[in-house]
This record gives sequence, C-alpha cells and structure tokens, in this order.
Amino acid sequence: MTAYDDQNVFAKIMRGEMPCEKLYEDADTFVIMDIIPRSDGHCLVLPKLPARNVLDADPDSLAAVAKTTQRMARAVLKAFDADGVTIQQLNESAGGQVVFHLHVHIIPRFEGIRMGLPASQMADADVLKVNADKIRAALAA
Repeated sequence: MTAYDDQNVFAKIMRGEMPCEKLYEDADTFVIMDIIPRSDGHCLVLPKLPARNVLDADPDSLAAVAKTTQRMARAVLKAFDADGVTIQQLNESAGGQVVFHLHVHIIPRFEGIRMGLPASQMADADVLKVNADKIRAALAA
C-alpha cells in the first residue's frame, strides 16, 4: 500500500496552510464544505490522524469519523430541509478516490433532484459561506 502523503490538500487545510469553510472540529475530526459540491450543503468529514483511506485508518479514528458523520448528516438534513442524505467514502483510485486523505462525503438529497456530477463545478465562495452558516446554525440548535 502507498504511504500517506502529508502534502495532500486536506492535510494542508487542517494545518491552516490552505483556506476552507470549516463547519466543525473536535479532538479527532475536522469538517469542511466541499468546494466542488454535488448539492448545496455537501460537506466532508476528515480524521485528524493521517490515513489514506479506510484501508489504513486507525480503528478508533475511523469510529470518530463515523460518529461525526452521523452528527453532520443530521445537521445537513435539518439545515437544508433535505429529504435524505447520501454518504460516500471512496478508497484508492480504482474506487474513485482523488484526494488521498480519508474523507466522508455528506450530500443532502431532494426528491426528484439529481446530484451534480462529481468534480464538475467550483462553488462560489459566498454561496459556500451561506450554506456553511446554515449548517453551523443547525449544529448549534
């Protein structure tokens, strides 16, 4: 298995070397808005411990990611009055993984509306902030 690369974009974001719209952080996880969302409110849950993906993740770190994913999925549903949520986690290039730091996608879904294509359109920063504010408010409620 390939070694973890600490220069990946998510590692840089967590170190503060690149900007992000942060939604939530605890001792084990970090949650940001996806800058190329497939739906308004699309966010990503990251473990703080280095892991390329689920295949090499520390079991306790993976459990923390699952706990935060559930919390964030509930907040996203509430924030966007969504009908459902898609949760995705991709592993290795053949599995569709592009950034090699474990991450879980949380994508709000609405009846009759298809998700946008993966990596198709960069979100406007102002729209991301508005959507992030909605999620942060739902977390605080």
